Amino acid sequence: MIEVEEPSNQISSQKVFEDVQTADAALAALYGMLWDNSPVAGDQTGKLMGSYTDDLDYYVASASTGLPDIYQNTQEETNPQINTYWAKSYQCILTANTILEGIRDTQTLPQKDKNRIKGEALLARSLVCFYLQQIFGDIPFPSSTDYKINQSMGKTSGNQVLTLLENDVVEAISLLSDDYRNTERIFLNRKAGQLLLAKIYMTQHQWRKAEPILKEIVASPLYIYENDLSKVFNKNGKHIIWQLKPKNSGNATKEASTYYFNNTAPTSYALSKSLINVFTDSDLRKQNWMAKVQVGQNVWYRADKYKNRTSNTTEYSIVFRIEEAYLLLAETYAQQDKTALALPYLNASRLRAGLSAIQLPISKNDVLNEILLESRKEFFTEMGHRFLEMKRYDILNTLQTVKPNWKNYHALWPIPQKELLLNPNLNPQNEGY
Repeated sequence: MIEVEEPSNQISSQKVFEDVQTADAALAALYGMLWDNSPVAGDQTGKLMGSYTDDLDYYVASASTGLPDIYQNTQEETNPQINTYWAKSYQCILTANTILEGIRDTQTLPQKDKNRIKGEALLARSLVCFYLQQIFGDIPFPSSTDYKINQSMGKTSGNQVLTLLENDVVEAISLLSDDYRNTERIFLNRKAGQLLLAKIYMTQHQWRKAEPILKEIVASPLYIYENDLSKVFNKNGKHIIWQLKPKNSGNATKEASTYYFNNTAPTSYALSKSLINVFTDSDLRKQNWMAKVQVGQNVWYRADKYKNRTSNTTEYSIVFRIEEAYLLLAETYAQQDKTALALPYLNASRLRAGLSAIQLPISKNDVLNEILLESRKEFFTEMGHRFLEMKRYDILNTLQTVKPNWKNYHALWPIPQKELLLNPNLNPQNEGY
């Protein structure tokens, strides 16, 4: 009489993974969380780290949101944006772990489906953890859904996290295929895993390990470099490795909504003068991916990569595209003093933008600087590229020239105070906070 029956409108977690359809529904929920509020959501890392570095200016003075402090590099451990970023990321990780445990314990799913679901969940978890490690440093690395373990878990060192991520991504790659299970490329595949693995290696400066992986990606017949700038953010592009579909049909991407303003002063974000000044007027990206907004004598530029704000049928939020693999491969070659091999991959996006090709002779340092500059022009407002690349190049402190509040310790954000109070094992706080 005291046994509690299962809710009539729900099924148990065990039963979810007894059937491919319900298991895929659980996986779809994870993708929904990635779209809603995760490091790769279109209104998260791109805007936060864009304003935290030097690509975006922020124009709202209200401190209650925490956004002005991030822009001004005065964030503290009580910042609500940082707390949300952390909490939502770990919600994604918990959901991924629930799927991984369910797949592990099921005896009824075909092995092919078990491999696919496990590979996608493992890769999604790894991607979220990668961003957490880059932004917070030493972090908890939960692999269980047991709250008794997770609520008192201490931090794993950043370097160890990268090693764990390498192992997980290698496993995910072994479980996934190159073939997409949807023509719109909205599900993670083997090539998305390889790109993440290459980024992990490059974060560790393991250029030789990253090189063959990136060569395989750019050589894949699945991808065709898009030479028309006006089509780069079209969801049907063959240059797209992975993108997130809006939750509801016809919804605009979050990028299209976040950065839009017109016939008025900016109401949130605008492109910084620092970014605008690195473009020449002949650069087609300035003409296609930015919109000039003039009010009286005042001029601003907004990010205009995603253009459909109503009845959207042509744009999804692109997380990985082949241009990133090109520039990363150029970087690995340059870091190994293979300058001549680097140039074609550097020049691909330059030529598409109507710029002249970089020619030999050129020094290693100059090539690396050109790659960093090209990546900034190519990926502004996308997935925190500017922060991640400046960190990899170890030049974050150069932000002091345009961001007077920048300090050495700002390479990491503080662990949210709420989390430290709930779990003292997360101490010590990151340096400087």
